[in-house]
Amino acid sequence: MVVETRSPEETFRIGMELAKNAKPGQVFTLTGDLGVGKTVFTQGFAQGLGIEEPVNSPTFTIVQVYESGQIPFYHFDVYRIGDVEEMDEIGFDDYIMGEGVSLIEWANLIEEILPEHRTEITIEKNLGQGFDYRRVTVEEK
Repeated sequence: MVVETRSPEETFRIGMELAKNAKPGQVFTLTGDLGVGKTVFTQGFAQGLGIEEPVNSPTFTIVQVYESGQIPFYHFDVYRIGDVEEMDEIGFDDYIMGEGVSLIEWANLIEEILPEHRTEITIEKNLGQGFDYRRVTVEEK
């Protein structure tokens, strides 16, 4: 599925709609350059899970856990990890095989430890189409 958005609100809504059908144990990966709207997408995703508390990128903690929605939400940002072994230290496998849904920003940096079955989301911008234009690609693996 490929969706083009022209505002942060539309990108937010795409995340929200995807989350409405998320199931426990499902893993979503999220890739895109800095400033493409990964956090906006994630905030929409969290709202789609029924999470009302503020959702920010957990850049310095690697994972943020939200349990106030219909199912637990494990939000990873692996941008700053130095080695994939750091993921073992935080219990990565326990999260992705747990009772919640996982969304991993910058997932391309830990490609070798991602589960085989996952939903890959890529957000790209094209300034030729306008400052707020985004192309959101969603692929089942």
